[in-house]
Amino acid sequence: MTISQGNRLVGQPLRRREDIKLLAGRGRYVDDLKLPGMLYMAILRSPHAHAKINSIDLSLAKAAPGVRLALSGTALEDRIGPIVPNWIIPGSKVPVRRVVATDRVRFVGESVALVVAESLAQAYDAIGLIEVEYAVLPAVTEEQDAVRGDAPQLHENVPGNITTFYKVKGGDYEKANREADQVVNLRVVNNRLIPTCMETRAIVAAPEPDGTLTVYIGSQVPHMHRRWIAETVRIPEHQLRVVAPDIGGGFGAKMHLYPEDLLCPYLARELNAPVKWWETRSESHQSTSHGRAHTEDLEIAFNNDGRILGLKVSTLGNVGAYLSNMATGGPTVNTVNFGTGTYKIENYEALSRVVVTNTVPVDAYRGYGRPEGAYIAERAIDAVARHLNLDQVEVRRRNFIQTSDFPYRPYGSTGVMYDSGDYQALLDKALEAFDYEGRRGECEALRANGVYRGVGVAAYTHMCGMAPSRRLAPGGFDRGGWESARVSIDSSGRATIYSGSMSQGQGHATSLAQIAADVLQIPMEDIEIVQGDTRQVQAGHGTFNSRSMAVGGSSVHVSSHRVIAKAKTIAAGMLEVDEKDVSYSAGAFTVPGTDIAPLTFSKVARMAYVGHKLPDGVAPGLDETVFYDPTGMGAPSGVHMAYVEVDPETGIVDILDYVAVDDVGTLINPRLAAGQIHGGVVQGIAQALFEEVSYDSDSGQLLTGSLLDYAVPRAEHVPNIRSSFQQTPSPTNPIGVKGIGESGSIAAPPCMVHAVLDALSPFGIKHLDMPLTPPRIWAAIRSAREGDAR
Repeated sequence: MTISQGNRLVGQPLRRREDIKLLAGRGRYVDDLKLPGMLYMAILRSPHAHAKINSIDLSLAKAAPGVRLALSGTALEDRIGPIVPNWIIPGSKVPVRRVVATDRVRFVGESVALVVAESLAQAYDAIGLIEVEYAVLPAVTEEQDAVRGDAPQLHENVPGNITTFYKVKGGDYEKANREADQVVNLRVVNNRLIPTCMETRAIVAAPEPDGTLTVYIGSQVPHMHRRWIAETVRIPEHQLRVVAPDIGGGFGAKMHLYPEDLLCPYLARELNAPVKWWETRSESHQSTSHGRAHTEDLEIAFNNDGRILGLKVSTLGNVGAYLSNMATGGPTVNTVNFGTGTYKIENYEALSRVVVTNTVPVDAYRGYGRPEGAYIAERAIDAVARHLNLDQVEVRRRNFIQTSDFPYRPYGSTGVMYDSGDYQALLDKALEAFDYEGRRGECEALRANGVYRGVGVAAYTHMCGMAPSRRLAPGGFDRGGWESARVSIDSSGRATIYSGSMSQGQGHATSLAQIAADVLQIPMEDIEIVQGDTRQVQAGHGTFNSRSMAVGGSSVHVSSHRVIAKAKTIAAGMLEVDEKDVSYSAGAFTVPGTDIAPLTFSKVARMAYVGHKLPDGVAPGLDETVFYDPTGMGAPSGVHMAYVEVDPETGIVDILDYVAVDDVGTLINPRLAAGQIHGGVVQGIAQALFEEVSYDSDSGQLLTGSLLDYAVPRAEHVPNIRSSFQQTPSPTNPIGVKGIGESGSIAAPPCMVHAVLDALSPFGIKHLDMPLTPPRIWAAIRSAREGDAR
């Protein structure tokens, strides 16, 4: 099927092409690799949150059956460099993180020693033979405790356990505070989460006969992993190939540099044999980066009509024991910059402090900072509505940024600009789909009979795409914001697209092909997408921050247009006409107004490679590569609504309905877009109602070390999510995309919290921190009832 202008594929809800392979069990994941002579690495991890390492005895482990190597951190200190963050906010103090601890451990799960053996069982057995003498030190796990004067100090170069101070200011908050009718204070907690991917981390490093090294890793950022490994393990980059096969979920956690990512390549070269490491689920809980872990203090100045005059925010961002890749940027730029959300709050002041604690390092997890920023804005607006006993929808309307304000810089910010949007229209569409007035009336009627239902509303916006490159350097990034795409047409007219983006389930093999097919006007079946191989794909930054379509898709779009431009030049030579007279439509080059027979795209492609009749100055081939750098970042937005029922006798929350209306710019594929919203909403519901990492405050022990202790939602907990879209194209890229992958996880937490609080309002309960578990809700109801009784 050729593609005509009246038969566009962009915007069509096509099924994912990659699903057949995965559903049939033909996916290829890192742990599926079984290479000849492969060895297995196991890690001995610290059982203590904070301790000095007095001694390590490896002698029994070295003598164990099948063991090829056993090492402690001191043996590696001069061979593998420290792990350096990729985003360091200027002025931050960066503690040194070794791949294996040398003199001190700072969280439960930190690497202390390793064993490489001929089987995984032998490696695990040998790990149990290593003897370590520790001197246990006081530990601190909570961010509020870590900044106190008497708290244990984790690093000599990080006084007060604060790595970063970051301030944002716009307007005059103090003046707004003086002029406001009322001021409300609220403390909100963004609970610590574990990115529970179906596939845990794994890596195989394999020496090749030509002296190069191939690293197989479930990476969201294969080319960046190649650079990091090359620099830290001191391998020339051209001798290193990184391959990311199928990935069973990433959510941000698989875009960071971990000790195992460096150890396997080093050991493979040292032993001249393939070395594999696979992470158990319990290891994942104590070594893969966590998410969120914020405490925010809000001061909201407002008038009695519900208009917010000013907002003041103080943030403590807990980043664990060390600065992971992007740790300094999450609680700062990504959070407080977006603290005013969709609302026109012109007087804004925020201070963010990045805090180290004796816990697993915290880094990007779906949305990274933007869920926390939206939570600030939404909890503030909801607190005002509840305090004034005003309708939550009307208070939002009164404070929304208006359509005429776009492009809009919140609080006069120089670093944040929302490119486009229509929040009132989103709200109206959500209200109609949700039947807001009907549900409100139903809630009131049922409460008289002891049935407690509630309606939650949340609006959001943020910026995503992490571009352009020139704006990243001043913020402390050690990477660019571009993305590359190579569109290579073979002599039969079929296309292979080499994209620097990296799919972990988003459907790139479908959506990128849709973009290319519309430009090339050839069947999607004639388009192959290649990702995740640094030898095949020219360069790239991978997938995170909802950038795949906005940046990666735009790169494919521009590169495809360049292919058509060159093909048009070749076609003009073949038709012996001026290029400006040639038109391209439905897969054929024509000369309108003449009886010259059309030339198919495939015939032009053949001529490009035969080269018999090419215009002067035109080189053979039909192959274009683009490094696309956007002019700015898109700003998706949306309004979500939830309807819940709370059982006052058990505290159990039943989600009766969930409506999501999102504006993500141009929709490449509505089916895939809805899937992204559904996935994000489920993760947001999980944060709001179920998931929370817990540590013992005295010992620093991880109390949620497995899925027996860490609750993730099951199918029975997930409602029917009714998703629809509004399209306001972004002017920052040629296809008008804004990004979608993080939207659901941003909107759902405050939406769910507001719904539960609305259901609990008859009890006088105005605030609860996530997760709103049955015991927490039940205790709050009991406390409220006992208070009434007194």
